[in-house]
Amino acid sequence: MTKQGPQRFPGASTAYWYGSKYPGSAMEVNVLCWHSTEGTSLPSYDGGSMAPNLTAKPDFAAKRLVWHQHFDFDVSSRALRNLSGGVETNTLNVCQVEIVGTCDPATHTKWAQAGIQHLYMPELPDWAIRDLATFAKWANANHGVPLSSGLTFKPYPSSYGSNGVRMTGSQWNNFNGHCGHQHVPENDHGDPGAFPMVAILAAAKNGTTQEDDVALTDADKKWIADTVKAQSFAGVWKTDGIGAPVDAVDAKTNPTWQAQSMLRDIQARVRANTAAEAAQSAAIAKLAQLIGSNVDTAQVVAAVQKAIADAVVKVSVDVNGPAAT
Repeated sequence: MTKQGPQRFPGASTAYWYGSKYPGSAMEVNVLCWHSTEGTSLPSYDGGSMAPNLTAKPDFAAKRLVWHQHFDFDVSSRALRNLSGGVETNTLNVCQVEIVGTCDPATHTKWAQAGIQHLYMPELPDWAIRDLATFAKWANANHGVPLSSGLTFKPYPSSYGSNGVRMTGSQWNNFNGHCGHQHVPENDHGDPGAFPMVAILAAAKNGTTQEDDVALTDADKKWIADTVKAQSFAGVWKTDGIGAPVDAVDAKTNPTWQAQSMLRDIQARVRANTAAEAAQSAAIAKLAQLIGSNVDTAQVVAAVQKAIADAVVKVSVDVNGPAAT
């Protein structure tokens, strides 16, 4: 089979190129399969023996993805399991992309508490979605990979193993579009978990939110009901971790907040604003009295300076709530 169209994604580094060591099979790609590496650095992929076509690694300072290409776009890569006697996986017209990060909520919590920057697949930042969409759009424009999926991306760990969304051999043979490792037959991995596929495809379609309508199966409905029941409001309230605002007083000592910390910070900021507004109102009233008394300019200037100083209120937040200092 002859490869068609450009084979290198513009801007991707080939510093870790495995196409010479593992030549692979030529294909005409009509499927993109997304993975998560479950790490924070570029994997070695065992010297390339388990490498995808491309890896996208986050650059948090620049708010962009850095791309590494390991095989041509239309050449089979090696990140899927392929059992003998069944369907083809790696060689069945699929380009594979690994994203450096995790889909596992337990790993996400551990890294967040340790202050380790990382991508968490269910909560990808806008710039990561933007760059993944750019790749999806390029694959569509240059190779005709449909900007569609129609598949449910289940959250990890329920996406592992026999998960209710993994395709049969026949479904895989006839599938075109975007899928995850969790959907590929003969495999048991559950990555990339609750991947924002709809948002990525919408961005690739220039911001439209149109996505193929897919009716929920009874299994989908049961999974949603079980998930909502398992994740009670109280459980989410106690375990939901978010990054502290950079201007929070305790951002360094308490970098990952639960909901209580966020509410306490909001309360402190509201109180600070209220105190500042009260000081400003008092200062304005005082100025009006001074001006009405025909005092000289020096007195007015002094009053303005004092008003500015009185209007600056600093608030610290501790476990007992805000206290003016």
